[in-house]
Amino acid sequence: MAHLELTPKTDLSSFRKLAIGSWKTTYDPTVYGTLTVRMDKALAYIEAFRQRTGVRLTVTHLMVKAMGEALRRCPDANAIMRFNRIYLRKRVTISALVVQTDGGKVDLTTAKIDDADIKSLHGIAQEMEEAIRRVRERRDAALEKGKGTIQKIPYLLLNTFTWLLGFLMYTLNLDMSRFGMPKDAFGSVIITNVGSLGLDTAYVPLVPYTRVPIFLSPGAVKEAPVVEDGKIVVGKVMNVNASFDHRFIDGFHAGVLSTTLRELLENPFEMFDPLESLPEASSAESPPIKAAG
Repeated sequence: MAHLELTPKTDLSSFRKLAIGSWKTTYDPTVYGTLTVRMDKALAYIEAFRQRTGVRLTVTHLMVKAMGEALRRCPDANAIMRFNRIYLRKRVTISALVVQTDGGKVDLTTAKIDDADIKSLHGIAQEMEEAIRRVRERRDAALEKGKGTIQKIPYLLLNTFTWLLGFLMYTLNLDMSRFGMPKDAFGSVIITNVGSLGLDTAYVPLVPYTRVPIFLSPGAVKEAPVVEDGKIVVGKVMNVNASFDHRFIDGFHAGVLSTTLRELLENPFEMFDPLESLPEASSAESPPIKAAG
């Protein structure tokens, strides 16, 4: 008699297959931390931005731009590990996880923004909207080809495949696009908005084959007691939860990144795009696309 009553799950998504193939043990050099920030001004800025432009700005967009600036200030954190040596990235690329649904199946993939440190928030919001639309409508040919390749890998070979994938693309730094693997699909940081799931705090595991050293998961914005001018008042706060690779990102880097995130998110009218410089909404705006969760 079997120890457990089990039945095999079939028809797994490409994301789930990659997750199975990524970890052989639960050990990894990961550090976890949470930064709690006031979001009253950020929410007011988002609403004013939407009213001005008609663009559906979200917390995810703010996080992408803020992390772009954080990595500009702390370039040592914009890095990758190869042959046990640290290599700095020349560009700041931020990815957001996007949910795909197809015939009842749920999959996860990424929409990325290159050069997030030098692009405007308005430009990032528009580019992400189109990237998310392209991903969800399965018009991103590179991603679709890569997922098709993954679906062909036998389950028994998943661990070997993901190790080999990371080794070829990152350790050897080979362009694998000819074999169906999109170029730098994950970037310097991955952001997944767990607040869209109603969670305040969640720590996302690092995914070894992606070689991304920082995962951020902003939680839900909620009301909480805060101290303001020596008095306890009700404010809107959000947890920014982080997982990072401690092999080459330490407390100093985390301090610069967290200070920058707090500065931008708590002072959005001064730190993000000036509202008066933004284009006004046209009479015909495209339907909004919900940001990645």
